[in-house]
Amino acid sequence: MLRKFHSVFGLVAALLVAVLTVTGAILSLEPVMERAAAPSVETSAMSVGDLAAATTAQHGEVEKIVRSASGSVIVTYFRDDRANADLVDPATGQTIGPYAPSAFMQFVTNLHRSFLWGDTGRAAAGLSALAMVLLSVSGGLLLLSRMGGWKAILKPVRGATFHRLHALIGRAAFLGLLLSALTGCYMSLVNFELISDVAVNGLPAPEGSGGERLRVSDLKILKSVDINDLRELTFPYAGDPTDIYALTTAQGVIQIDASTGEALSTTPHSAMRRIYEFIYMLHTGQGLWPLALALGLSALTAPFLSATGLYIWWKRRNSMPRIRKNAPAHLADTIILVGSEGNATWGFAASLHGVLTTAGLRVHIAPMNGLRPAYAKAERMLILTSTYGDGAPPASACNFLALASLVEKRLPVAVLGFGDHSFPKFCAFANDVAQSLSKAGWPELLAPQNIDQQSSQAFGHWGESLGAKLGVHLALAHQPAIPTTETFELVGRTDYGAQVQAPTAVLRFALVKTSFWTRLLRLASKRFEPGDYVGILPPSGAAPRYYSIASSNRDGVLEICVRKQPGGLCSTFLHDLAEGATIKAFIRTNENFRAGTAATPLLLIGAGAGIGPLMGLIRQNDRLRPMHLYWGGRSPSSDFLYEDELNTCLSDKRLKGLHTAFSRVPGGGYVQDKLVADGAAVLDMIGRGGKIMVCGGRNMAKGVSEALEKILRPANLTLAQLREKGLYVGSSLNRVGRGFNHKLNILVSAGSAYFLMHA
Repeated sequence: MLRKFHSVFGLVAALLVAVLTVTGAILSLEPVMERAAAPSVETSAMSVGDLAAATTAQHGEVEKIVRSASGSVIVTYFRDDRANADLVDPATGQTIGPYAPSAFMQFVTNLHRSFLWGDTGRAAAGLSALAMVLLSVSGGLLLLSRMGGWKAILKPVRGATFHRLHALIGRAAFLGLLLSALTGCYMSLVNFELISDVAVNGLPAPEGSGGERLRVSDLKILKSVDINDLRELTFPYAGDPTDIYALTTAQGVIQIDASTGEALSTTPHSAMRRIYEFIYMLHTGQGLWPLALALGLSALTAPFLSATGLYIWWKRRNSMPRIRKNAPAHLADTIILVGSEGNATWGFAASLHGVLTTAGLRVHIAPMNGLRPAYAKAERMLILTSTYGDGAPPASACNFLALASLVEKRLPVAVLGFGDHSFPKFCAFANDVAQSLSKAGWPELLAPQNIDQQSSQAFGHWGESLGAKLGVHLALAHQPAIPTTETFELVGRTDYGAQVQAPTAVLRFALVKTSFWTRLLRLASKRFEPGDYVGILPPSGAAPRYYSIASSNRDGVLEICVRKQPGGLCSTFLHDLAEGATIKAFIRTNENFRAGTAATPLLLIGAGAGIGPLMGLIRQNDRLRPMHLYWGGRSPSSDFLYEDELNTCLSDKRLKGLHTAFSRVPGGGYVQDKLVADGAAVLDMIGRGGKIMVCGGRNMAKGVSEALEKILRPANLTLAQLREKGLYVGSSLNRVGRGFNHKLNILVSAGSAYFLMHA
C-alpha cells in the first residue's frame, strides 16, 4: 500500500512539485548572493543611531532603513517627491548604489509562491508543499525498508541502475526536501491566516509630544542599539510633528518620541512571531547562506527523483504479465499467491499458471495480500515470493503473515523464494513465510526452495519436482526479460591450459561504436568495475551466462577469463571466437565486490579463472595499497594465468606479494594449503584491518573458507565476524538449492553464487 501510494501520488504531483523545487533552488541563490555582496560589520562597530545619522546626511528625508537577514542595508527616501531606494554600506553609512531588485528573481518568487495564479495558485503551492511532505515521508519509509533499518541506511545501495539512482538521490536529499516541504506548508498556512498571531499584537499607536525634533544622532535609544540587531527603522513623516520613530529589532518594537527621544512603548515579539521568523529563516535560508545552498541543492534533486520514479513505475507496469483463464477463487483446486516488488516474480508465476492450466488444473492466481480465509475447492497452495531490501516483504505481500493466521483450512503448501545471493538476507522473506506456515501447521507439499538470479533452469527443476508430486508432467520454461544488450567485438585473446586439459582464455572485448545519441542514452550500462558481471547471450538464444569482469571501463576493454567447460554452450562459443567476432552482452553491477579506499592490506584469493576480477583490482592499484594474491592453478608451464602482467605489477609495487600453488607439480598443492602454510602472516594482515576477497569455483571456496576459519581460530575470530564488518567477501557455497545437476558450474564473487547452466 505504501509503495502504491508513493508511486501514484508522485505521478499526480510531479509537475507542480518540479516547478516548486526548481524555483526554490533558484531562490536559494539569493541569500548566497546577498551575503557575498553585503559588507561585513563587526559587532558594536556601528550603532543604529550612527547609521541613521549618516543616511540622513546623504539622503535628506528618509522614510525607513531596513537590514535584511543577510546583512544588506536598504534605505528608502524621498527626493523631488519621488520614492527612491539605495543600498548602503552598513560599516560607514555611505551609499553603494541604487537598490534595484532583480526582475527575474521577482518573477521566480511569484512563480514559486503562487504559480502566477493568484490565491488559487497560492493554494496549489501549499498543496504541492504538502505533497512533498507525503512523498518525502513515504519515500523515506520505503528506503528504510529497502536498506534494512536505520543501522543499514548508509550502506551501499544495490539494485538496477535506475532503482539505485532513485534510492541514492533520495537518501542524499531526504532531509533537505523534508525541511523545505514542512516549512513551506507552514508558510502557506500563515499566508492564508490559518495560523494566527505571527506578528506583533496589540501594538499601541501613540503620538509624539509635537515639539521640535531632535537630530537623529542625538536619540540615545538608537545609539544604544547595535546595527547587527536592527531589523527596520521607520522615520517620522516630515509634515506631521506628532509622528514618531518605530524601531524593530530582534527582540521587538520600540516606539520613540521624535522630540524627546523617550520610548513611548516597548512591545516584545510574541512567541508565535519568533517561531515564524525561525521557520522563515529555515525555509528561505535568509541569514544562513550555507543552509540556503544545501536546500537549493536538495531541491534540484526533485526533478531527477520524479524522472527516475516515473521510469521505475513505467517498467513495473509494463513488466506485469497478463493472466489468461484465471479460475475464480471459489472454484480453483490450486491457488498461486505471488509476492513481488518489481513484478519479475509475476512472470514466473504466470508461466506456472499457464502450465498447470494446460495440465487440466483449475488455477487461481492472486497477490499474497489477496489471501482469503477459505477456498471452497482448493487442494494445494503455491507461494512464489521475492524479498524486498534487507529481508522485508514486497509490497504485494506485506499483510500475508497476518492474513495467514485467519485461514480456516490450511492447505498443503509449497514456498518458492526468488532473490539474489549478493544480498545478505537472500530470500529472507520467503524463508520466514515457510517457517511461519510450518509452525502454524500448514502441511508441506514440497520442501521450501530458493531461486537465485531468476534462474530459469532452477525454476524448471522445481517444476519437475512439483509435477512429480502432482502426478503430471510440468515443463516450466520461463525466460526472464533480458536487459538491453550492447554489441562487443573481440579485439584480443590469450590462451592457456591446453596441456593440462583445462583450456582457459583471457578474452578482451571493445564496445562496437554506435551513434552519439545511442551512446548518450546507454552510458550508464557501459560503466563497470572488476568483479561486476557481464551477461553474454549464446548464439542459440538460450538464457544469458554471467562472467565476472576482469577490467574497468577505464581500461578501454571489457576483459573476462573463461575456462572451457565440457558441453558448455556459452564457454564453447566464447573459446571458438576469432578476433573481430562479436557478441551480445549487458552489464550487471556487483557493488559488494569493491576493494574500498582503505590503506589496509588486501588479501586476494582465487583459483583458475577466478583470478580475472582479482587481476583487475591489482591492475588499478595506483595508490599502491598492500595487496597479496593467493592463487592456485594446475601447472606453471601451462596455465599460469596473467603471469607476465603479475610480474610487472610486482615490479611496480601494485602487487606486494604473489603466493601461488600448482596442483600438478611435485610437492604442489591447492591455494588453501598455501594459506595455511602462511597462516601467521595472513592472521597478521587481518589483525591490521586487512580485507579478504575471494573469487573462484565451489570446491576452492569451500576449502578456502575452512582454511581461513582454521587461521582465525587462535585469535577468537570467525569469517562471519569479518563478513559482518565488511572485511570478507566470498562464499562457502553451502546455499546451493536442491535439484541442481552435475552440469551446474558456479562462479563465486563477492559473496554471490551465479549459476552458469550448460546445455
